[in-house]
Amino acid sequence: MEEYLSLIDGVLEDPTYKPNRTAVDTLSAFNFNYSVDLSEGYPLLTTKRMDDHRWDSMIHEFLWYLSGEEHIRNLREETPIWNEWADDEGHLDTAYGRFWRRYPVPDEADQLPGESWPDADSRWVHEEDGGRLVFDQIGYVLDTLTGENPEKDAASRRMVINAWHPANAAVSTLPPCHYTFVVNVQGDELNVHLTQRSGDVALGIPFNIAAYSLLANVLAQRADLELGSFGHTIVDAHIYCGKGERGQWYGEHLDELRSRVASDDPREVAHWIESTAPAEAESGYDHVPGLLKQLAREPLSRSTIEVADKPLDELTYDDIELREYESHDPLDFAVAE
Repeated sequence: MEEYLSLIDGVLEDPTYKPNRTAVDTLSAFNFNYSVDLSEGYPLLTTKRMDDHRWDSMIHEFLWYLSGEEHIRNLREETPIWNEWADDEGHLDTAYGRFWRRYPVPDEADQLPGESWPDADSRWVHEEDGGRLVFDQIGYVLDTLTGENPEKDAASRRMVINAWHPANAAVSTLPPCHYTFVVNVQGDELNVHLTQRSGDVALGIPFNIAAYSLLANVLAQRADLELGSFGHTIVDAHIYCGKGERGQWYGEHLDELRSRVASDDPREVAHWIESTAPAEAESGYDHVPGLLKQLAREPLSRSTIEVADKPLDELTYDDIELREYESHDPLDFAVAE
């Protein structure tokens, strides 16, 4: 996908060297925006392999988001990446689906004079154990798209889903990276725009593109709309560049890296790094050479997906099928935690 390759190139052309909380340094750049035409096919990357266990992991995580669960008990076998941030019982201190499907509604005593909040009998408000009221954002958007919302229709500009709670994010181990998205209908086309505060270019972004494009498919199908575009804004787009001396080397050679990326073949830049930079103390945490290899690969034809026509909350792994997928060889990147 050319848009993804342009993102890689854009970060490497003018990065800032930034150490961070993970102890794996990054090359970071500010404010990337692009749009992917979903009518041209499903944008699962082809410049590295993304099917098999990678696809399985993404689908199970996607269904976990839709479930509204705040724990990973049913996710651990398929997506172990979340184990690092869960407690002993599998609960996360921030979970995307929990806010998508169960966003907290303030108690009446906490509501300020003049504020408007839905009543407990609203079709999108549910009472949980202990009397907590929560709001189903996904349900609200789906009903708005399908005409079940008595006050809004698909022309609404208020189909916003938010996974960010400021008080929670201030103390969370890992607050949401892809924290809000908007569903917008133009004519008979459904579009999704995702805003992401932080984006791991090598590992996270490919999954984000795939997951939200799948969500657009699912919503469009249930609303009897055509697919439009997936728009993506990444505030801090970063490429992990290694631990210790390996990461520090990039900070000391930024000008030369910029110059080589602008003028040389990506494979030559990767060779220069591997022959000049200190060896990695722990392999896989420098993502730059692997991404340069991707830049040298030509994207292949897009795949398609088939989603069973059934209620959203009844979707299972077997209801989502990837078709006609071909790709280049896999590339391995270690996860910075």
